[in-house]
Amino acid sequence: MITEDFITLDKLCSLYKVKMSFFSDLNEIGLIEILTIERTPCIHQDKIMDIEKMIRMHYDLNVNIEGIDIVFNLLQKIEDLQNELIATKNRLH
Repeated sequence: MITEDFITLDKLCSLYKVKMSFFSDLNEIGLIEILTIERTPCIHQDKIMDIEKMIRMHYDLNVNIEGIDIVFNLLQKIEDLQNELIATKNRLH
């Protein structure tokens, strides 16, 4: 595991001006995975775009954590269906 690929939650909290409890709630519901590296809670940098979307939904649109979970699950289903459609089209050609 390369530690440069991770960003600390403290850094994210100060950067986005959100509370640590926001990330804890997202972790509890399964939307993000918090890893502890050298006793510091971190998130993989590949998830930053998703986290930014979640922060905007929560603070700008007033969507609660459960609503964010629903939105991300629906977005995942749409992506899966789009991939399936592309695969089907490729098989037809």
